[in-house]
Amino acid sequence: MRITLVSIFVFCVATASVAQQSDPQAIIDQAIEVSGGARFAGSVIEFDFRGRHFSVKHQGGAFSYTRTYADTSGRAIEDVLSNGGFYRKINGQRAELSERMQAGLPGSINSVVYFALLPYKLNDVATIKRYLGQRTIKGVSYHLVEVTFREEGGGQDWQDIFLYWIHTQHHTMDYLAYTYHVNGGGTRFRAAHNIRTVEGIRFADFRNYKTAEGDSVSLEEHGRLFNEDALIKVSDVNLENVRVKLLAQ
Repeated sequence: MRITLVSIFVFCVATASVAQQSDPQAIIDQAIEVSGGARFAGSVIEFDFRGRHFSVKHQGGAFSYTRTYADTSGRAIEDVLSNGGFYRKINGQRAELSERMQAGLPGSINSVVYFALLPYKLNDVATIKRYLGQRTIKGVSYHLVEVTFREEGGGQDWQDIFLYWIHTQHHTMDYLAYTYHVNGGGTRFRAAHNIRTVEGIRFADFRNYKTAEGDSVSLEEHGRLFNEDALIKVSDVNLENVRVKLLAQ
């Protein structure tokens, strides 16, 4: 059988296409691009989450996350996490914090920002990505990508495991599942809804689910159970009053 140059070219293009589709880094890069791309890295994003106001700034590799709210005593609380560290102000004055609070409060801020800005944070240097193949949810095909973290640079929750379902055509992140170790630990599955775009950045609210069987079910099985309407909804994860200001790069 004669092999032509055209045949070789077509084979090489097809092989490269398959390789790219199964490259977790390329899949995540596409998901970030369609969700806002470089806009994430030069912006101030503000939103309200469960009664607290967040201001998230990224510019030139620097970041600053501010959380403000009134506590049960009516005091004005301002928490600031940045490249320079963390501090809290109470009624405008810097507060002395216990070692436990100094260690725990930054993680609580990071967690909210991480989920609010997904998939942007999936290219942090501590992430380890693994492609698990294609899966179908509600008749739609998705790439399934696992993300774990190195201990160095992975933060307090570096042992957590995440799965992301990325639409094979639209490249959007529509579902995720994860393990967590705080408050006794467990697993959760989240489904995106109320999708909106603000200044070119895609935001979503999530419905949060658990399994009836508890933590004995693997993370990947959460997708199948959701597909069968067999998960139990436990909460809504909603971002309110989202505003975006794009900054000069």
